[in-house]
Amino acid sequence: MKHLWIAAAVSGLLAGCSAEKQQEPANTISQQQAPNVMLNTDVPAPVAKKVPFEMTAHGINRTDNYYWMRDDSRTNKEILAHLEAENAYVESVLSPLKETREKLYEELVSRIEKDDSTVPAFYNGYWYYTSYSGENEYPIYLRKSTLDSDPEVLLDANVMSEGHDYFSIGDYSVSENNELLAYSQDTLSRRIYTAYVKNLKTGEKLNDVLEGISGTILWANDNTHLFYVKKDPQTLLGYQVYRHKLGTPQTDDVLVYEETDETFYTFIGKSKDADEIYIYHSNTEKTGVTIIDANNPTQAPEIFLPIKDGQEYSVAKLGDEYYVLTNIDAKNFKVMKAPAETKNDLSTWEEVVPHRSDVFVQSIEVLANHLVVKEKENGMLRLVVHNIETGEQKVLPTQDPIYGAYFNANTQVDTNVLRIYYSSLTTPGSILDVNLDTFETKVMKQTRVSDTFDSNEYASERVMVDARDGTQVPVSLVYKKARFKKDGTNPLYQYAYGSYGSTVEPTFRSSWVSLLDRGFVVAIAHIRGGQMLGREWYEDGKMENKVNTFTDFIDVSKGLVAQNYADKDRVFAMGGSAGGLLMGAIVNMEPSLYRGVSAHVPFVDVVTTMSDPSIPLTTGEYTEWGNPASKAEFEYMLSYSPYDQVEAKGYPNMLVTTGLHDSQVQYFEPMKWVAKLREFKTDDNLLLFQTNMEAGHGGASGRFKRFESTALEYAFVMHLADVEL
Repeated sequence: MKHLWIAAAVSGLLAGCSAEKQQEPANTISQQQAPNVMLNTDVPAPVAKKVPFEMTAHGINRTDNYYWMRDDSRTNKEILAHLEAENAYVESVLSPLKETREKLYEELVSRIEKDDSTVPAFYNGYWYYTSYSGENEYPIYLRKSTLDSDPEVLLDANVMSEGHDYFSIGDYSVSENNELLAYSQDTLSRRIYTAYVKNLKTGEKLNDVLEGISGTILWANDNTHLFYVKKDPQTLLGYQVYRHKLGTPQTDDVLVYEETDETFYTFIGKSKDADEIYIYHSNTEKTGVTIIDANNPTQAPEIFLPIKDGQEYSVAKLGDEYYVLTNIDAKNFKVMKAPAETKNDLSTWEEVVPHRSDVFVQSIEVLANHLVVKEKENGMLRLVVHNIETGEQKVLPTQDPIYGAYFNANTQVDTNVLRIYYSSLTTPGSILDVNLDTFETKVMKQTRVSDTFDSNEYASERVMVDARDGTQVPVSLVYKKARFKKDGTNPLYQYAYGSYGSTVEPTFRSSWVSLLDRGFVVAIAHIRGGQMLGREWYEDGKMENKVNTFTDFIDVSKGLVAQNYADKDRVFAMGGSAGGLLMGAIVNMEPSLYRGVSAHVPFVDVVTTMSDPSIPLTTGEYTEWGNPASKAEFEYMLSYSPYDQVEAKGYPNMLVTTGLHDSQVQYFEPMKWVAKLREFKTDDNLLLFQTNMEAGHGGASGRFKRFESTALEYAFVMHLADVEL
């Protein structure tokens, strides 16, 4: 029975618990189900001025009438006024839904535990955790010398956030002698952080201030030196690693590493045993690691293995050896073991987990006597425990056929206890401690949903849908049993991302309960561009194969309708960032398929953005989308770029959101897109555009406030679906 560790442990907790108008498209409000509330659609929408801006590349001429909307300083009064006018338009049109939005907001935040804390994690003599209380929006960061002792407050973000519309702690790090705290904060939401140092004995804030950094700060083991990544203020790329000595000005900091290849992202981290600091070099097609001796921080860094095209690896240190997750001669990755003395010599590496063409090795965790491998076969996740001493392998059994699991706060090396975050579409997130020798499991915490929530009232499925080229696309579904009929009458809310190899795992989202309880089927489409089915799945959805991402999503929508999971007249789609690009593409390709589309912080002006290396985070994306300097890559991106492909036709109801200070997808992309859609669209459907004037890519910073945007979207969707609140 102990092998049913998740089934027994988790289920026990859950038991209680203006172009010329053309023919009106088929998806306008007048030809759909009548909404239950009449919106103020007579309110005139903001009309943007047109200022032609000519661009020529590879003999192709483009005219961008809304290029003027770009203002890197975000101070242009005309632009700000237009954004405010768009916000006012949203509020005017949706004013009849005011009570609906308020009710949804209260419902959403009611699932957030007001007095809450994370499970303490032990590191270097202390238990570290964060805590929330009452109506406070932000966490308090604490530590204890023992679990029974009184907590010591390290940082109180509620106090620190006073006077700021946006506030975020990027990272915090305690020195090895436990006496000094370094932390970084962002008060603009551009993900450019400033770091400070605090004496934990006296509470005194030191004079050391590190500006323009990426967020992460790491102590060397001498308690005197700090390492951080400096960002380029224009492109926002982290590209320089510096060493700072306490008591000296930032101008005296020593440049340890500088990345000259603008297609790379640069990050830093530290080994679990604290002996090494790592510089991570990340390109979408090649990666590498450089090592700094944390005990001798002034020594020159050493590359682990030279970076080569198409070669990726990451390392986990265990004593005098490294476990290496790599794709060297292994498209779907394998695990190797490398001796520290000869780590640069591949001939000395030993294979631990072989490459298998049908199994994708996603990540690893290494403890004293165990290697835990997170892998997928046919898109189905499993955690395989390898006993390092005996070579024995065991799969951790799970309750749910489809689920997500992540290694969580495994800060110790010398332990046989693995901590994971476990969740499924019907099981709220749980923190579990698993004894890797016995598989006995302790539920350290499970996220509370409500006093009445019962996971047994919901069901999830994994279905396969045929894409137009014959490829089968996996889809994860969840619905409320009592509201699901499988007769083609349920509204569908379909979500996907589909880029960078990012896999959207089928995990629980408390906000989705508001949709499920009202009869929606929620679907995650695991389309190409992610890695649900392995590395090839990613490669078939990037660069010259990018259109597969869009057609997969469309084919999933059609397939779910054909299989009677969805009402053909009530199909809704949602995506953000690169998933917002997906939304822009599908509304150009198949607008009549969707009743409503929500596009959050959408990357929609692909060609113009990728052609301008001064726009933040552009050059690092060349190997994902293409480099416009190449004629073939330029033309391919142009063929699907949502902004460039807007034309005179009917579009579905649309809600577009952004943040003024977005550092990843600049606000002017969706702003321009909405203006052009208004100019060309031939329908009378809703086109709403809301800008959070205080936030960036991730939205509002407060734990409650962020649900205001979710309530807006759900009110928009539920109204169009004509469902009762």
